[in-house]
Formats: sequence, structure tokens, C-alpha cells
Amino acid sequence: MTSLPDFPGAVGLSQLEVYPWPTADHEHGGSPHMHLVCAECYVVVSGRGRLETLNYKGLTTTELHAGDVVWFTPGTIHRAINDEDLRVIVVMQNSGLPEAGDAVMTFPPGSLSPETYPDAASLLDTDGNPSHERAQARRDLAVAGFTELKRQWMRGNRSAYEDFCAAAVRIVQPRLEAWQKTVSDGALAAAHTALRQIDALRQCRFDHLFSAEISRIARPSPQTLGMCGFLRAYDPARRAGSSTGPKSGLFAADVDERVRPGADLPGSS
Repeated sequence: MTSLPDFPGAVGLSQLEVYPWPTADHEHGGSPHMHLVCAECYVVVSGRGRLETLNYKGLTTTELHAGDVVWFTPGTIHRAINDEDLRVIVVMQNSGLPEAGDAVMTFPPGSLSPETYPDAASLLDTDGNPSHERAQARRDLAVAGFTELKRQWMRGNRSAYEDFCAAAVRIVQPRLEAWQKTVSDGALAAAHTALRQIDALRQCRFDHLFSAEISRIARPSPQTLGMCGFLRAYDPARRAGSSTGPKSGLFAADVDERVRPGADLPGSS
């Protein structure tokens, strides 16, 4: 089945319900982590919370309330804290790469080598199934590492943050070729397409307007265990080329969720 068109700008989208689980530092929330090549944005849908961050400019805590939009660039260690039923839409650069490999959690140094990181980051229990217990255990390990990074920063020691960045780079080395393909096929291709369309308009050519499409994905039904919380990711459904979830109204027919140009729609003449 052919995938649905990319989201605008080849971003990735997910619904996120931040973990309500308590932490050793008397907060509630997810695993602190960092992206190395992708910016990320939180659109707060409901509830309230905080985003605790550390980058080379220092430590910051940003309040999160319904309607807020907060975004950050690569190199920002971030931790979503759930003060009251915090729910956000996550907008991710590069086709959702932050949920497909561009993320390293802030484990202590002993779990930050290419050899030790995979086991520490795994969600699988002894039966090979993703488990809440494993998600909470790796979250606790990441919080412990982040707590130490913050302590070192407040003591004036930037080298701990720098060492974490260096360790993260070593961990992601095997993924870089795949990342390059994701960016080339997604965001870069989208930019090239827009530039070609601009060039065509300069020449008063507009054939691309006749290929317009409308696509829809219903709310994904499966919830997965993410780093920050429970996720409902839209990209897998987009790549699969069909909606996941109930359909109604205009899209009630059991067909691909793409409306073809010129299709007969209810109420059209």
C-alpha cells in the first residue's frame, strides 16, 4: 500500500500523555534525553507541567499550560514533568526522527557506551515484551544521570555536559547513514519540491496545483511506551497508507484515507 503524503514540511507528529509515575526527586514524568540533529516542539493540549532543560546556555525550567507552544533545538537535554494530567502534541523535525533513533537518554556514564546503552534503554522484559516496569526503570536511571549533570553544572563544571554529548555521539554513530536517508527523503525532498514549484510559478506554470490531495489519519488506537510518556504516533499510520481508528462522515467508506482530486464528495454538485 502506498504511504500517505508527508506531513507539512516532513515533520513527525505524536500525541503524548506524560508519565504520571513518581520519581526519586519527588516529581512525576518522563526520561530526560537529548536529540542530536532534530528540533522538537510541544503544543500543550491540556493539563499543566514543566519542561526542565539543560544545554550549553544553562539550566532552564519552562512552565507548560494548555495552549502553550515550546520548542527547542538539538543539544537540549529535556525532561517533561507532569504536574497535572499533562498532554501535548509533539511536532518533530525530520519525519519524526526523534522517535526513530535520534535520542539518547541521560544515563550515568556506566550505561553510556555503545555496548551498555542498548540494554539500559530496552523496554523489553524477560519474556521479550515491552513493559511499564522497564519503562519506569530506564526513566529512573535517566533521572539519576540528569540529576548528576545538573549538580555538576551548578558547580560550574561544564565538562560533564560535554562528556554526555560526546558519549551520545558515539552511541548514535551506527545510525547516521539511516538518518541521512530519512532527511534526504523527507525534509530535503520537501524543500526541493517547494523550490521547483516556486520556479514553475515564475514561469506561470501551475500543473502541480491539479495534483492536490486531502489526507486524514484517525486517532491511532495503540499506545506505546515512549521516553516521556504514553505515545500515539501518527507516522506509522501515515507510512502504512491508511487510517487507524474509527471513520465517520466524509471518510466513512472503507478506503484509503486519501481524497482524490475531483472525487465526488457529499454535498458537491
